[in-house]
Amino acid sequence: MQQLDLGRLVLRLVFGLFLAYHGYNKVFGGGGLRGTAGWFGSIGMRWPIWQARLAASTEIGAGVLFAAGLLTPLAAAGMIGVMVVAIVVAHWKVGFFVFKPNQGWEYCASIAVVAFCVGMMGAGRWSLDHALDIRFGGWTGAFIAGGVGVAGALLQLAVSYRPAMEATS
Repeated sequence: MQQLDLGRLVLRLVFGLFLAYHGYNKVFGGGGLRGTAGWFGSIGMRWPIWQARLAASTEIGAGVLFAAGLLTPLAAAGMIGVMVVAIVVAHWKVGFFVFKPNQGWEYCASIAVVAFCVGMMGAGRWSLDHALDIRFGGWTGAFIAGGVGVAGALLQLAVSYRPAMEATS
């Protein structure tokens, strides 16, 4: 049992903190939040400054919660939602492989799958969920992580994604 708890802890720490740092970079890296918003506008996001803030705060918040193992299925839902949006708006058209120019959807899908699996299994004994006796895993965790994550992504896309129409010759 300790190996399973250690495995879940490692997955939570690596994927959660990496995603949180990715969100931090949206705010403080390169062009900062304005640069992120400019890029979001260029790919068809309707309210790019708000979407940049939402993406960054979701990545930071969900990543930290996931790493800590606190409200794990909800944290997983946030991770899945932001990855589904990223796949649709930026990575799908590139193809599968992440090493392609402009990066394919491989890595985003991997993050979403890890988040779903941990959300379904639960955070394990070495988590704040366990310490605070917060119990939801199994089918409930799977529904929250996958269902809420995908539904949130689809809602975000339906409300705010307006890709430029490609010219047909």
